Amino acid sequence: MELRIVHLEKKHDKSKFTCGYELLDNYIRKQARQDVNRDLSACFVLVDNHDTVKGYYTLSANSIKREEFLDDLAKKLPPSYTELPTILLGRLAIDESIKGNGYGEKILLDALNRSLAISESMDSIAVVVDPIDEKAQNFYLQYGFILLPTSGKMFLPMKTIKEM
Repeated sequence: MELRIVHLEKKHDKSKFTCGYELLDNYIRKQARQDVNRDLSACFVLVDNHDTVKGYYTLSANSIKREEFLDDLAKKLPPSYTELPTILLGRLAIDESIKGNGYGEKILLDALNRSLAISESMDSIAVVVDPIDEKAQNFYLQYGFILLPTSGKMFLPMKTIKEM
């Protein structure tokens, strides 16, 4: 089975997508196209040869309050920035039929590489995620994401992504 990552389009079959989280299943089935059409987020899908969605992630512009960042990072930035520009990796999910085969890593790395490319033309300090649970948090920790203790969100600095 050959899988590729592309922008979400109408032709993609999302109806059978199931990742074990109803919230994420419903998002791709019912809400993702609407968010894309409203320019609220970009959605990228991992699809097979039949254009069946096997995974997805979303990216959108975001900002994080300066006080949410760790002191050692925040103190390096001009004090006039009360909100720091970031890219939000809003959702990331893999269909249960292909879990355990490295596709979570594949789409995460695609998201990080896209975010890095975006940051080169529109600066951003980090990629931010808001893990759905402890299992998701542990997944992101494996890739160097840092927990923001005040919000439960996590971030990965662009400098770290460049070094990956």
